[in-house]
Amino acid sequence: MPAGARSPFPPRWSRRCAHREHQDAERDTAGDLWDNEHGLVFTRTDGHPIDPAADWREWKTLAKAAGVAAARLHDARHTAASLLLAQGVPARVAMEILGHSQIGLTLGTYSHVAPELRTDAAARMGEALWDSDDKPTGGKPIDGKPANGGPANGDQEDDRKADEEDQNPT
Repeated sequence: MPAGARSPFPPRWSRRCAHREHQDAERDTAGDLWDNEHGLVFTRTDGHPIDPAADWREWKTLAKAAGVAAARLHDARHTAASLLLAQGVPARVAMEILGHSQIGLTLGTYSHVAPELRTDAAARMGEALWDSDDKPTGGKPIDGKPANGGPANGDQEDDRKADEEDQNPT
């Protein structure tokens, strides 16, 4: 790119500096042969779009070398996103890795992972609140005592009165 020339990339791409610098070097090397009229992020070394068939061939070669069954590249992206979220990677971090511009896109697209995350969150809260010998039993009384440590049914009225007394100024 000529000195002082403005990059064709939007400002939000500044966090992808390494790739941008690499592409700027390719642009300098290609000189007059450089043609990237659409501001593509991934191009051939002359700025032209990558041939989808060549990209697909390279993807299949990589999958075979890794011993992974051939799948669409988009399926691999989807799997990566699902695994990131299922492993507890914060959605904001997954958003950055995937290159989404808004967290809603990440969470909306991969919301099927949310039930696993909710179950895990509930289990973690349970571990934080109860030790391994004192797990909740779904509210069912144990030996006449409530499972959640609260009052037995007969004691609820007394608790309500105590709450009302706490809220009345004296």
